[in-house]
Amino acid sequence: MALAGLVATGCTSAAAPQSGASGSASRSASATRSATGSASAGTGAPVAGGVELQNAYQRVIADVLPSVVQITTADGLGSGIVYDTKGDIVTNAHVVGTATTFTVTLANSTKGLDATLVGSYPESDLAVIRLTSVPGGLKPAVFANSSTVEVGQITLAMGSPLGLASSVTQGIVSATGRTVTEPASGSAAGATISNMVQTSAAINPGNSGGALVGLDSKVIGINTLAAVDQELNGGAAPGIGFAIPSVTITSIADQLVKDGKVTDSGRAALDITGRTYFDANFQPAGVAVVSVLPGGSAATAGIQAGDVITALGDTPVTTIASLTTALAQLTPGEQVTVTYTRDGTTRTAQATLDTLKTA
Repeated sequence: MALAGLVATGCTSAAAPQSGASGSASRSASATRSATGSASAGTGAPVAGGVELQNAYQRVIADVLPSVVQITTADGLGSGIVYDTKGDIVTNAHVVGTATTFTVTLANSTKGLDATLVGSYPESDLAVIRLTSVPGGLKPAVFANSSTVEVGQITLAMGSPLGLASSVTQGIVSATGRTVTEPASGSAAGATISNMVQTSAAINPGNSGGALVGLDSKVIGINTLAAVDQELNGGAAPGIGFAIPSVTITSIADQLVKDGKVTDSGRAALDITGRTYFDANFQPAGVAVVSVLPGGSAATAGIQAGDVITALGDTPVTTIASLTTALAQLTPGEQVTVTYTRDGTTRTAQATLDTLKTA
């Protein structure tokens, strides 16, 4: 679903952590106002019911925050989540960029630890790095089944926004199943990611790679993108952030840990190379097929080089980016109607989508 007037940007901070800014996680009393009553006037003391919610927040923070780390590269900083006891840490691909070595700071420490790249998969904006020396007591996070996440569920976002290590913000799940495109910037290639969790918990630069957590202390997603409003000159759109769901995280991270690469992307492909086609008025009007993979999805459906794809199912295709977005919302093995033109004639074909090939 397109978000009118909004674009999403990755949340990696270029700023170095400020001195004295690595305090403990916030436990704001205002969080209790989400319960059955408001804080008592003049005292700041939470009412009954609010205490239970506050205690739940603090319990989750105590459980999960030790598993959330700060990652520093030569270009900036972001966050990560301890994935296993071997020292593997999952984060966003745009956090690691082109770097292969990193400094990792644990939530309960000020000492930086060396880490190296295990593997990166920019197509899903995920990467795994590994600590060179694993400290005692390293605590992996527990990942939820994000397919059961529901709108209205309370969430806590943990990470290092603007270099403020071990910060926590709170909100709810605002929507699920979002498909969001992150534009390329700096060393980040950009990505179109499906099934993202939208949250109202604040996600700011430096939060990328951190944990979005439910009240059961399980990670439901990795904080990845924040929306900006183009109508406000690129200003932040408050309360609109996106997290990669945990089912995608575990699928990609398991492959990176095992093989250092992704062999099963879980992403749909039409098995073509293409470019945006412009009509006589120089307006984008489809995707011109440059080549098709022999025996692939498009070739089997009868699509040829020179055809111009104009729709995938009921979704219009005007640019290569819109085709990528449409495919991101589909799954390998799914059959879809491809509308295309050949020699000025509109045609349709039934294509069985393939799995996106990986390097």
